Amino acid sequence: MTPSDKLANIVSRFATEGTVTEIKPLGPGFINDTFIVVTSGGPRYILQRKNHNIFPDIPGMMQNIYLVTEHIRKKVEEAGGDPVREAMTVIGRIPETMTGQEKAGKAGDLFYQDEEGNYWTMTLFIEGSVTYEKADTPALAYKGGEGIGKFQAQLSDFTTPLNETIKGFHNIRWRFRQWDESLARNAAGRVSSLTEEIGWIESRRKEMLDFWTLVETGAIPTRVTHNDTKISNILFDKEGNVLCVIDLDTCMSSTSLNDFGDAIRSYTNTGAEDDKDLSKVSMSMDMFRAYTQGYLSQRKGNLTDTEIDYLAFSARYITYEQVLRFLMDYIDGDTYYKTAYPEHNLVRTRAQYRLLQSMESQYDEMVRTVKECIMQ
Repeated sequence: MTPSDKLANIVSRFATEGTVTEIKPLGPGFINDTFIVVTSGGPRYILQRKNHNIFPDIPGMMQNIYLVTEHIRKKVEEAGGDPVREAMTVIGRIPETMTGQEKAGKAGDLFYQDEEGNYWTMTLFIEGSVTYEKADTPALAYKGGEGIGKFQAQLSDFTTPLNETIKGFHNIRWRFRQWDESLARNAAGRVSSLTEEIGWIESRRKEMLDFWTLVETGAIPTRVTHNDTKISNILFDKEGNVLCVIDLDTCMSSTSLNDFGDAIRSYTNTGAEDDKDLSKVSMSMDMFRAYTQGYLSQRKGNLTDTEIDYLAFSARYITYEQVLRFLMDYIDGDTYYKTAYPEHNLVRTRAQYRLLQSMESQYDEMVRTVKECIMQ
Protein backbone atom coordinates (compact mmCIF):
# COMPACT_ATOMS: atom_id res chain seq x y z
CA MET A 1 0.00 0.00 0.00
CA THR A 2 1.44 3.38 -1.02
CA PRO A 3 1.61 6.33 1.44
CA SER A 4 -1.26 8.03 -0.40
CA ASP A 5 -3.33 4.84 -0.23
CA LYS A 6 -2.63 4.62 3.50
CA LEU A 7 -3.83 8.18 4.00
CA ALA A 8 -6.95 7.55 1.93
CA ASN A 9 -7.68 4.46 4.02
CA ILE A 10 -7.29 6.46 7.23
CA VAL A 11 -9.58 9.24 5.97
CA SER A 12 -12.20 6.62 5.09
CA ARG A 13 -12.41 5.74 8.79
CA PHE A 14 -13.93 9.14 9.62
CA ALA A 15 -17.46 10.43 9.12
CA THR A 16 -16.70 12.86 6.29
CA GLU A 17 -19.04 14.23 3.64
CA GLY A 18 -18.39 14.25 -0.10
CA THR A 19 -15.82 12.32 -2.13
CA VAL A 20 -12.17 12.72 -1.21
CA THR A 21 -10.19 14.12 -4.15
CA GLU A 22 -6.87 15.14 -2.58
CA ILE A 23 -4.86 14.76 0.62
CA LYS A 24 -1.82 17.01 0.95
CA PRO A 25 0.56 18.06 3.75
CA LEU A 26 -0.19 21.25 5.67
CA GLY A 27 2.40 23.18 7.67
CA PRO A 28 5.88 22.18 8.90
CA GLY A 29 4.73 19.46 11.33
CA PHE A 30 7.03 20.18 14.27
CA ILE A 31 5.03 17.89 16.61
CA ASN A 32 2.12 16.38 14.68
CA ASP A 33 1.88 15.45 10.98
CA THR A 34 -0.91 17.53 9.47
CA PHE A 35 -2.76 17.13 6.18
CA ILE A 36 -5.60 18.94 4.46
CA VAL A 37 -8.28 16.72 2.98
CA VAL A 38 -10.10 18.09 -0.07
CA THR A 39 -13.49 16.69 -1.08
CA SER A 40 -15.90 17.05 -3.96
CA GLY A 41 -19.39 17.84 -2.76
CA GLY A 42 -18.31 18.33 0.85
CA PRO A 43 -16.14 20.56 3.06
CA ARG A 44 -12.39 20.37 3.59
CA TYR A 45 -10.95 18.69 6.65
CA ILE A 46 -7.77 18.67 8.75
CA LEU A 47 -6.25 15.21 9.32
CA GLN A 48 -3.52 14.83 11.95
CA ARG A 49 -1.24 12.08 13.13
CA LYS A 50 -0.84 12.90 16.81
CA ASN A 51 2.61 12.48 18.32
CA HIS A 52 2.04 9.94 21.09
CA ASN A 53 5.62 10.34 22.29
CA ILE A 54 4.86 13.95 23.28
CA PHE A 55 1.23 13.20 24.18
CA PRO A 56 1.13 9.73 25.79
CA ASP A 57 -2.63 9.88 26.43
CA ILE A 58 -4.19 10.62 23.03
CA PRO A 59 -7.65 9.31 24.06
CA GLY A 60 -7.61 11.61 27.10
CA MET A 61 -6.41 14.50 24.97
CA MET A 62 -9.18 14.02 22.42
CA GLN A 63 -11.79 13.76 25.16
CA ASN A 64 -10.57 17.12 26.48
CA ILE A 65 -10.76 18.68 23.02
CA TYR A 66 -14.25 17.34 22.38
CA LEU A 67 -15.64 18.54 25.72
CA VAL A 68 -14.09 21.99 25.37
CA THR A 69 -15.14 22.55 21.76
CA GLU A 70 -18.70 21.41 22.42
CA HIS A 71 -18.93 23.85 25.33
CA ILE A 72 -17.64 26.67 23.14
CA ARG A 73 -20.05 25.68 20.37
CA LYS A 74 -23.00 26.09 22.73
CA LYS A 75 -21.71 29.48 23.86
CA VAL A 76 -21.41 30.64 20.23
CA GLU A 77 -24.93 29.44 19.45
CA GLU A 78 -26.32 31.22 22.52
CA ALA A 79 -24.64 34.43 21.38
CA GLY A 80 -26.14 34.11 17.88
CA GLY A 81 -22.80 33.36 16.22
CA ASP A 82 -21.75 30.77 13.67
CA PRO A 83 -20.51 27.63 15.49
CA VAL A 84 -19.04 26.18 12.27
CA ARG A 85 -16.62 29.11 12.03
CA GLU A 86 -16.32 30.18 15.65
CA ALA A 87 -15.57 26.77 17.17
CA MET A 88 -13.48 23.77 16.20
CA THR A 89 -15.52 20.79 15.01
CA VAL A 90 -14.18 17.33 15.84
CA ILE A 91 -15.06 14.71 13.23
CA GLY A 92 -15.77 11.32 14.76
CA ARG A 93 -14.51 7.93 13.61
CA ILE A 94 -16.99 5.61 11.95
CA PRO A 95 -17.73 2.52 14.05
CA GLU A 96 -16.40 -0.56 12.29
CA THR A 97 -19.89 -2.06 11.93
CA MET A 98 -21.13 0.77 9.72
CA THR A 99 -20.84 0.78 5.93
CA GLY A 100 -22.00 2.69 2.86
CA GLN A 101 -24.48 5.52 3.26
CA GLU A 102 -24.88 4.68 6.92
CA LYS A 103 -21.46 6.26 7.48
CA ALA A 104 -22.52 9.81 6.70
CA GLY A 105 -22.67 11.96 9.79
CA LYS A 106 -22.16 9.10 12.20
CA ALA A 107 -19.65 10.01 14.93
CA GLY A 108 -17.92 7.13 16.63
CA ASP A 109 -14.67 7.38 18.56
CA LEU A 110 -12.69 10.62 18.51
CA PHE A 111 -9.60 9.05 16.93
CA TYR A 112 -8.43 6.17 14.76
CA GLN A 113 -5.44 4.01 15.69
CA ASP A 114 -3.74 2.35 12.74
CA GLU A 115 -1.94 -0.99 12.64
CA GLU A 116 1.39 0.68 13.49
CA GLY A 117 -0.07 2.20 16.66
CA ASN A 118 -0.32 5.74 15.31
CA TYR A 119 -3.25 7.90 16.40
CA TRP A 120 -5.15 9.89 13.78
CA THR A 121 -7.76 12.61 14.34
CA MET A 122 -9.85 14.82 12.11
CA THR A 123 -11.44 18.26 12.40
CA LEU A 124 -13.39 20.47 10.04
CA PHE A 125 -11.31 23.02 8.11
CA ILE A 126 -12.60 26.54 8.82
CA GLU A 127 -12.91 28.26 5.46
CA GLY A 128 -12.03 31.92 4.98
CA SER A 129 -9.83 32.00 8.07
CA VAL A 130 -6.56 33.88 8.45
CA THR A 131 -3.58 33.13 10.69
CA TYR A 132 -0.48 35.10 11.64
CA GLU A 133 2.90 33.56 12.42
CA LYS A 134 3.98 36.42 14.65
CA ALA A 135 2.45 39.40 16.43
CA ASP A 136 4.76 42.19 15.29
CA THR A 137 2.60 45.22 16.11
CA PRO A 138 0.71 46.35 19.23
CA ALA A 139 -2.53 46.23 17.23
CA LEU A 140 -2.00 42.54 16.47
CA ALA A 141 -0.91 41.87 20.05
CA TYR A 142 -4.21 43.39 21.20
CA LYS A 143 -6.13 41.01 18.93
CA GLY A 144 -4.11 38.08 20.23
CA GLY A 145 -4.99 39.00 23.80
CA GLU A 146 -8.61 39.35 22.78
CA GLY A 147 -8.53 35.88 21.21
CA ILE A 148 -7.17 34.09 24.28
CA GLY A 149 -9.36 36.20 26.56
CA LYS A 150 -12.43 35.21 24.52
CA PHE A 151 -11.45 31.54 24.68
CA GLN A 152 -11.11 31.66 28.47
CA ALA A 153 -14.30 33.69 28.90
CA GLN A 154 -16.31 31.15 26.90
CA LEU A 155 -15.03 28.44 29.24
CA SER A 156 -15.30 30.38 32.51
CA ASP A 157 -18.28 28.24 33.59
CA PHE A 158 -16.82 24.94 32.36
CA THR A 159 -16.61 22.60 35.36
CA THR A 160 -15.93 19.12 33.92
CA PRO A 161 -12.54 17.75 35.05
CA LEU A 162 -10.03 17.48 32.20
CA ASN A 163 -7.38 14.82 31.72
CA GLU A 164 -3.76 15.72 32.47
CA THR A 165 -2.33 14.89 29.08
CA ILE A 166 1.20 16.14 29.87
CA LYS A 167 2.26 15.46 33.44
CA GLY A 168 3.32 18.48 35.45
CA PHE A 169 2.91 20.99 32.62
CA HIS A 170 3.68 24.47 34.06
CA ASN A 171 3.76 22.91 37.54
CA ILE A 172 6.96 24.35 38.98
CA ARG A 173 7.00 21.95 41.92
CA TRP A 174 7.11 19.08 39.43
CA ARG A 175 9.75 20.88 37.38
CA PHE A 176 11.93 21.34 40.44
CA ARG A 177 11.70 17.61 41.13
CA GLN A 178 12.96 16.98 37.60
CA TRP A 179 15.59 19.70 38.01
CA ASP A 180 17.02 18.25 41.21
CA GLU A 181 17.21 14.81 39.61
CA SER A 182 18.91 16.29 36.55
CA LEU A 183 21.56 18.01 38.64
CA ALA A 184 22.23 14.80 40.55
CA ARG A 185 22.58 12.74 37.34
CA ASN A 186 24.76 15.29 35.56
CA ALA A 187 24.26 13.08 32.49
CA ALA A 188 26.32 15.17 30.08
CA GLY A 189 28.97 16.20 32.61
CA ARG A 190 28.13 19.89 32.21
CA VAL A 191 27.10 20.89 35.75
CA SER A 192 30.54 22.10 36.87
CA SER A 193 30.63 24.69 34.07
CA LEU A 194 27.19 26.11 34.86
CA THR A 195 27.61 27.59 38.34
CA GLU A 196 26.27 31.01 37.33
CA GLU A 197 23.30 29.66 35.39
CA ILE A 198 22.34 27.21 38.14
CA GLY A 199 22.47 30.14 40.53
CA TRP A 200 19.86 31.96 38.44
CA ILE A 201 17.46 29.08 39.03
CA GLU A 202 18.16 28.55 42.71
CA SER A 203 17.94 32.24 43.67
CA ARG A 204 14.30 32.37 42.53
CA ARG A 205 13.15 28.93 43.67
CA LYS A 206 11.25 30.09 46.77
CA GLU A 207 9.48 32.91 44.95
CA MET A 208 8.22 30.58 42.25
CA LEU A 209 7.12 27.91 44.70
CA ASP A 210 5.26 30.50 46.76
CA PHE A 211 3.27 31.45 43.67
CA TRP A 212 2.49 27.82 42.82
CA THR A 213 1.33 27.17 46.38
CA LEU A 214 -1.48 29.68 45.74
CA VAL A 215 -2.60 27.50 42.83
CA GLU A 216 -2.33 24.30 44.85
CA THR A 217 -4.38 25.71 47.72
CA GLY A 218 -7.06 27.20 45.46
CA ALA A 219 -6.28 30.81 46.33
CA ILE A 220 -5.73 31.12 42.58
CA PRO A 221 -8.54 29.11 40.95
CA THR A 222 -8.12 26.30 38.45
CA ARG A 223 -9.72 26.91 35.07
CA VAL A 224 -9.45 25.62 31.49
CA THR A 225 -6.12 26.61 29.96
CA HIS A 226 -4.88 26.36 26.39
CA ASN A 227 -1.16 26.21 27.28
CA ASP A 228 0.15 27.19 23.84
CA THR A 229 -1.02 30.75 23.31
CA LYS A 230 1.12 31.89 20.37
CA ILE A 231 -0.82 33.96 17.86
CA SER A 232 -0.60 31.27 15.15
CA ASN A 233 -3.08 29.27 17.26
CA ILE A 234 -5.79 31.90 16.78
CA LEU A 235 -7.95 32.05 13.65
CA PHE A 236 -9.19 35.42 12.38
CA ASP A 237 -11.63 36.30 9.63
CA LYS A 238 -10.52 38.43 6.69
CA GLU A 239 -11.64 41.58 8.48
CA GLY A 240 -9.34 40.84 11.42
CA ASN A 241 -11.99 39.66 13.87
CA VAL A 242 -11.25 36.71 16.14
CA LEU A 243 -12.96 33.50 15.04
CA CYS A 244 -11.65 30.87 17.45
CA VAL A 245 -8.60 29.32 19.09
CA ILE A 246 -7.19 26.14 17.56
CA ASP A 247 -4.55 23.50 18.36
CA LEU A 248 -6.09 22.37 21.63
CA ASP A 249 -3.77 19.40 22.19
CA THR A 250 -2.38 20.93 25.39
CA CYS A 251 -5.76 22.03 26.73
CA MET A 252 -5.94 21.09 30.43
CA SER A 253 -7.00 22.36 33.83
CA SER A 254 -4.68 24.83 35.53
CA THR A 255 -4.49 28.52 36.32
CA SER A 256 -5.51 30.82 33.47
CA LEU A 257 -2.49 32.92 34.40
CA ASN A 258 -0.34 30.33 32.60
CA ASP A 259 -1.90 31.32 29.28
CA PHE A 260 -1.40 35.02 29.92
CA GLY A 261 2.19 34.57 31.07
CA ASP A 262 3.18 32.37 28.15
CA ALA A 263 1.66 34.80 25.67
CA ILE A 264 3.60 37.69 27.18
CA ARG A 265 6.78 35.62 26.99
CA SER A 266 6.33 35.12 23.24
CA TYR A 267 4.60 38.35 22.16
CA THR A 268 6.80 40.89 23.93
CA ASN A 269 10.31 39.54 23.25
CA THR A 270 12.20 42.04 21.08
CA GLY A 271 14.73 39.34 20.15
CA ALA A 272 14.60 35.68 19.21
CA GLU A 273 14.07 32.86 21.69
CA ASP A 274 17.56 31.64 20.87
CA ASP A 275 19.19 35.01 20.18
CA LYS A 276 22.96 34.95 20.58
CA ASP A 277 23.03 38.77 20.69
CA LEU A 278 21.58 39.44 24.14
CA SER A 279 21.52 43.18 23.48
CA LYS A 280 18.53 42.52 21.20
CA VAL A 281 16.52 40.74 23.89
CA SER A 282 14.12 42.66 26.13
CA MET A 283 10.43 42.86 26.98
CA SER A 284 8.50 45.50 25.01
CA MET A 285 6.15 47.44 27.30
CA ASP A 286 4.16 48.58 24.27
CA MET A 287 3.44 44.97 23.35
CA PHE A 288 2.72 44.08 26.98
CA ARG A 289 0.23 46.91 27.29
CA ALA A 290 -1.53 46.04 24.02
CA TYR A 291 -1.86 42.33 24.80
CA THR A 292 -3.07 43.07 28.34
CA GLN A 293 -5.70 45.48 27.04
CA GLY A 294 -6.98 42.92 24.56
CA TYR A 295 -6.98 40.11 27.09
CA LEU A 296 -8.74 42.08 29.82
CA SER A 297 -11.34 43.40 27.36
CA GLN A 298 -12.72 39.85 27.52
CA ARG A 299 -11.68 38.70 31.00
CA LYS A 300 -11.76 41.47 33.57
CA GLY A 301 -15.33 40.69 34.55
CA ASN A 302 -14.61 37.12 35.67
CA LEU A 303 -11.12 37.14 37.15
CA THR A 304 -10.66 37.13 40.92
CA ASP A 305 -8.71 39.86 42.69
CA THR A 306 -5.88 37.41 43.34
CA GLU A 307 -5.67 36.46 39.67
CA ILE A 308 -5.47 40.14 38.75
CA ASP A 309 -2.80 40.74 41.38
CA TYR A 310 -0.61 37.99 39.89
CA LEU A 311 -1.29 38.64 36.21
CA ALA A 312 1.98 40.51 35.66
CA PHE A 313 3.93 38.03 37.79
CA SER A 314 2.72 35.14 35.62
CA ALA A 315 4.91 36.40 32.78
CA ARG A 316 7.95 36.13 35.03
CA TYR A 317 6.84 32.71 36.25
CA ILE A 318 6.45 31.19 32.78
CA THR A 319 9.65 32.76 31.47
CA TYR A 320 11.54 31.48 34.50
CA GLU A 321 10.15 28.00 33.89
CA GLN A 322 11.42 28.15 30.32
CA VAL A 323 14.89 29.19 31.50
CA LEU A 324 14.86 26.17 33.82
CA ARG A 325 13.67 23.77 31.10
CA PHE A 326 16.24 24.87 28.52
CA LEU A 327 19.05 24.66 31.07
CA MET A 328 17.84 21.29 32.38
CA ASP A 329 17.79 19.89 28.85
CA TYR A 330 21.33 21.16 28.29
CA ILE A 331 22.43 19.45 31.50
CA ASP A 332 20.69 16.24 30.39
CA GLY A 333 22.54 16.23 27.08
CA ASP A 334 19.86 17.80 24.86
CA THR A 335 17.32 14.98 24.97
CA TYR A 336 14.05 16.94 24.71
CA TYR A 337 14.34 20.04 22.53
CA LYS A 338 15.63 19.80 19.00
CA THR A 339 18.99 21.55 18.70
CA ALA A 340 20.86 22.93 15.70
CA TYR A 341 24.30 22.95 17.33
CA PRO A 342 25.90 21.69 20.59
CA GLU A 343 25.39 24.87 22.65
CA HIS A 344 21.89 25.63 21.35
CA ASN A 345 20.05 24.95 24.63
CA LEU A 346 22.57 27.04 26.57
CA VAL A 347 22.07 29.92 24.13
CA ARG A 348 18.32 29.57 24.62
CA THR A 349 18.80 29.56 28.38
CA ARG A 350 20.76 32.79 28.34
CA ALA A 351 18.38 34.53 25.95
CA GLN A 352 15.34 33.59 28.03
CA TYR A 353 17.13 34.69 31.17
CA ARG A 354 17.81 38.10 29.64
CA LEU A 355 14.09 38.36 28.85
CA LEU A 356 13.31 37.45 32.46
CA GLN A 357 15.69 40.13 33.71
CA SER A 358 13.98 42.67 31.49
CA MET A 359 10.60 41.71 32.94
CA GLU A 360 11.94 41.98 36.46
CA SER A 361 13.36 45.44 35.81
CA GLN A 362 10.00 46.63 34.41
CA TYR A 363 7.80 44.74 36.84
CA ASP A 364 6.39 47.76 38.68
CA GLU A 365 5.31 49.27 35.38
CA MET A 366 3.75 45.96 34.35
CA VAL A 367 1.69 45.90 37.56
CA ARG A 368 0.57 49.50 37.01
CA THR A 369 -0.40 48.70 33.44
CA VAL A 370 -2.62 45.82 34.55
CA LYS A 371 -4.39 48.09 37.03
CA GLU A 372 -4.90 50.76 34.37
CA CYS A 373 -6.35 48.22 31.93
CA ILE A 374 -8.73 46.91 34.59
CA MET A 375 -10.09 50.42 35.06
CA GLN A 376 -10.67 51.03 31.34
